[in-house]
Amino acid sequence: MKTFHLTIARVGENLFDGDVISVAIPGVDGMFEVLAGHEAFVSELAKGTVRAVSAEGERFHFEIAGRGVAEVSQNQATILL
Repeated sequence: MKTFHLTIARVGENLFDGDVISVAIPGVDGMFEVLAGHEAFVSELAKGTVRAVSAEGERFHFEIAGRGVAEVSQNQATILL
């Protein structure tokens, strides 16, 4: 499966930095899923759970309080909390 690079961070703390197959993100307009090669965009985050599948098939999640932004471009996604 194709992968892309995902970074999840908050000020002064890197929560995740690695390759994933997919990530589902709670945006203000609803949940959206990012896969390798996704078109570039920026979205404000909503309260909810970020769910991702690593390149090794490991599933993990992060609860977010609803403040932050997700940016997707050039086969990478960055979630700033």
